[in-house]
Amino acid sequence: MIDECLAVEFRVRNDDCPLSEATRAVDVEIGAQPPQHRSDGYDLLQFGSPKSEELTRVLDDDDRISYLHVSRTDGRYRYRCLSKEPCVVHRLIDGGLIVETLRYRDGAAMIFGAVVGRDVLKGVMEAAGETVGVKLERVYPLQSEAKESPSHRWDLTPAQEECIRAALELGYFSIPRETSSEAVADELGISKSAFLERLRRGEAALFQQLFS
Repeated sequence: MIDECLAVEFRVRNDDCPLSEATRAVDVEIGAQPPQHRSDGYDLLQFGSPKSEELTRVLDDDDRISYLHVSRTDGRYRYRCLSKEPCVVHRLIDGGLIVETLRYRDGAAMIFGAVVGRDVLKGVMEAAGETVGVKLERVYPLQSEAKESPSHRWDLTPAQEECIRAALELGYFSIPRETSSEAVADELGISKSAFLERLRRGEAALFQQLFS
């Protein structure tokens, strides 16, 4: 049995992935799900960004992208498309990386994930070593990170922590507010009412502990 799980962060530069190239051309951050490689050789890409018609135009003009679909919700755009160009992250996934978040900005990708055991980390590093522009930024035991997580420190449920974190990252707490409850709920894949309930319960738990 493997009893060690490691959290890892990679930075990828000089990737020819359409999303990397799009963020070189447009000043916007893209948050993406891990690409899904299809049997026909195409990658299914699903990602989101703040409202940007320029990003949509750049992606639509890229010959490597087909079937681009855009949905617009209160300042956030969500995209689905097929890509002919495989992303570097595939090499890391094949080596054993479990991707949790994937973000593109200024032509670079930041990959946050986990590996199960140091032997798997070695395989991921070997895959990274064969790929131009991949750098391991950070590695640490996942157990120690879990002990310091807000859900453990403030007695939140994982769902409440996820809602608060997503709302913060998307600008829901900004003044003026940069996104809506519908947009955050859509990002989380839940209903607006479920998001608001979890958010309020999480806020109530935090405030009770802060002021008790």
